[in-house]
Amino acid sequence: MKIDIPVTNGYLPDKFGKHAADEFKRDGGPIRSFPITLTDVPAGTKTFAVTMIDHDAIPVGGFTWIHWVAANIDGSLTVIPENASLDPAIQMTYGKNSQGGHMVNNPDEALGTHYTGPMPPDKDHRYTTTVYALDDQLPLQDGFWLNELWDAMEGHVLAQATEVVLSRV
Repeated sequence: MKIDIPVTNGYLPDKFGKHAADEFKRDGGPIRSFPITLTDVPAGTKTFAVTMIDHDAIPVGGFTWIHWVAANIDGSLTVIPENASLDPAIQMTYGKNSQGGHMVNNPDEALGTHYTGPMPPDKDHRYTTTVYALDDQLPLQDGFWLNELWDAMEGHVLAQATEVVLSRV
């Protein structure tokens, strides 16, 4: 399986990150998820799961920052479309990102369970996006954690593909 995420001059386009226009932000942070094109998807794929994490956040905050976790996306898609995280037409089960945890004082539940785009504070960061092709729908409810996704996927991963994209400071 392969995934393709659009880049401009080697970087995630601004509308999906820190430099997004206000119309693509909520409480100052980017919320419009980028499209992901899927190719060579294995036969038998029922659903996809997506994770987007920032290991470059470790020196800044002490831990990897989770930007997007979603599961149970329709396995017949060839593109997870732009803004899928907020588009009710694209069904998925929403996992909690790092804004949904106790370390961040965030009263907005939507910001803690949907895509929150890159906001690198110190330098350009690398964002690791992985899409998993799964042989079944996972028994997860909205608000699950990344570790719960990994547990639920055990024995169900047909393929996975990762792309690392840059976002500018």
